[in-house]
Amino acid sequence: MKLKTIVLVFFLFSGAAAMAQVSPETIAKREKRKNLTVKEWNTDARSQTRWMDHLTVYDDQGRKIEEIEYATYGQKERITIEYNESGKVEKEVVYDDRNKPYRIRKYEYNEDGTKKKQYNYLPNGKLYSVKVFEYIFSDQEAKASTSSTTEN
Repeated sequence: MKLKTIVLVFFLFSGAAAMAQVSPETIAKREKRKNLTVKEWNTDARSQTRWMDHLTVYDDQGRKIEEIEYATYGQKERITIEYNESGKVEKEVVYDDRNKPYRIRKYEYNEDGTKKKQYNYLPNGKLYSVKVFEYIFSDQEAKASTSSTTEN
């Protein structure tokens, strides 16, 4: 009985810890976006030609899982997004205008949930760069500033 209680407390605590990193505002936004698809349309002023500019797809938890940018000729770029068990973006795959992957991004996070590093890979799996995130808080306004560097 004691072991069951310990296991139950562990799962409750780990779930609460994961939710504690997500603000109530974020949770409210996700609730509104569950299973949502947003289409953005453009119309040329002269010819009145209409085309889809952007398409964004959200999953059953309200997280963005796909984003497609279009031009008048068709797809410019598509990004698919995968999340880890704690709800953080784990991997993004970027596709070109022919829907072929050309970049893969994987992320590493700090203990506070902010991004630490972004690893950029070619489709063949070769690492080509690493972006490092640095957060600097000013004393006067306490705003977060993000700077990044690229290493080869």
